[in-house]
Amino acid sequence: MRNLFFRFLKENKKYICLYAGFVGAFAVIFKLYNIRTDAVKYAFLLSLFWIFAYAVTDFIRYKRRHEELIMSERRAVEGFEDMPSPIGIMEEDYQRIIREIYKDKLEIESRSRISRQEMIDYYSMWVHQVKTPIAALRVLLQSHEQTESEEELILVREMKMELFKVEQYVEMVLTYLRMESMSSDLVFDVYPLDKLIRQAVKKYSQMFIMKKIKLNYVPFDKKVLTDEKWLVFVLEQLLSNALKYTKEGSISIYEEEGCLIIEDTGIGIYPEDLPRVFEKGFTGYNGRRDRKSTGIGLYLCKTVMDRLKHSLWIESEPDKGTKIYLNLERPELQME
Repeated sequence: MRNLFFRFLKENKKYICLYAGFVGAFAVIFKLYNIRTDAVKYAFLLSLFWIFAYAVTDFIRYKRRHEELIMSERRAVEGFEDMPSPIGIMEEDYQRIIREIYKDKLEIESRSRISRQEMIDYYSMWVHQVKTPIAALRVLLQSHEQTESEEELILVREMKMELFKVEQYVEMVLTYLRMESMSSDLVFDVYPLDKLIRQAVKKYSQMFIMKKIKLNYVPFDKKVLTDEKWLVFVLEQLLSNALKYTKEGSISIYEEEGCLIIEDTGIGIYPEDLPRVFEKGFTGYNGRRDRKSTGIGLYLCKTVMDRLKHSLWIESEPDKGTKIYLNLERPELQME
């Protein structure tokens, strides 16, 4: 209210200055010509009272107008058809301009929504189509696993791992497209954390064997309120990153101070890259050097964790490994 009053005075300062100028001019002239002011003092006080009454009335109208515009702003989602009637031609021009801009905005949003939906439909179709040749390749590779040649067997296993990576990238594309409508896909329930971890580990079991990476994991009894599909996706992505950047050593999964920790003995992350690892498209020094990073995996993980109301952060040192912390506790709802 106080700020609104000062805004009112500021917007009307030219009229206040104009009145003060008139009064000052008459006062100076009366003083120079020694004219008695007894007769005009009463008229001055009456005019001052009239101006004060008019200013109060005008401020009330100003305040009411401001509240109407605020309400119109809150209803802007429904359009600007219910804006208060314009006062004067200038305000009428402004309202017409606002309506035209709002109309253009709706058209741009509509075109953008249609364009994005077409893109999602195309890539969704592409993902499902590309899964067919991937499945066919997997069947062909399985038929060659019966070979007695050790060299051919090793080659088949390596090809299967590369095919597995292709499947992961295809699945990442589909997940990226689903992110926008993720809220409608969430199903929260209480799950044993051990069950979710085992799902992710099982998916990468062959990669652990192929790379001869040791897994340190002792099951623990803990339940979390979360969405199974999306949290398992996060765990899979984090395991995939750990395996990708760990050439030898081990990957450990354990609980510490209420957090789930995934720790590896890989190449680590440089300190200057740590603050940006969750940015979309950021690959960092190691990603540019090895050309293995897409800059999407950790971005998706952080986005999913934020929408699940969980926390995710990373500690790492170059050539010493990386520790990824997942705080799966959810903030308690405050009842009012």
